[in-house]
Amino acid sequence: MPISRERKEELVAQYVELLGQSNGFAIISSEGISVPKTQQLRKKIYDEGGKYLVAKNTLFRIALEQAGWDIPTEVLTGRTAVAFGMENFPGVAKAVIKFIDDEDLEEKMEVQGGVMGGTDVLDAAGVKTVSELPTLPELQAQIIGLLVQPSQNLVNILYNAEAGVVNVLQAWLDKDSDDSGDEDAA
Repeated sequence: MPISRERKEELVAQYVELLGQSNGFAIISSEGISVPKTQQLRKKIYDEGGKYLVAKNTLFRIALEQAGWDIPTEVLTGRTAVAFGMENFPGVAKAVIKFIDDEDLEEKMEVQGGVMGGTDVLDAAGVKTVSELPTLPELQAQIIGLLVQPSQNLVNILYNAEAGVVNVLQAWLDKDSDDSGDEDAA
């Protein structure tokens, strides 16, 4: 049953909104995947801060044009699903590829390509490469580690310097008390 013009406009607007919120997306061809498997994948993508939907190729192409994104026309064929990386495209790409491998769905699902940052069109190998990048939380942890390390080193230096002064003073006090103990014995 054909969809109405109003519904098509709603879908294009929805796609444009998702593109405006995302930093990349992967295009997935999926034939014959069950609804429960689709729901599992949707949840894994959602857990990584993304969104998953089945898209109409022509309408998605129009949305890409309206949003100013490059259009990967060679991969917008057949039944198309899109995994949007709303805040963490590498994490979403990793979740999609891991799901396909873990669920042994290579025959039914395949990453065709994608776009990152609005302008970098990726083939399937490019999406796989992006999936191997650190995720946003991993990058944040690495940056925090780099920021904390110098201050931790400074704390260690100051502690060791203070400990050295305390040890010298303690040795001096111990020596002084030993000397006064010798006078008392005399």
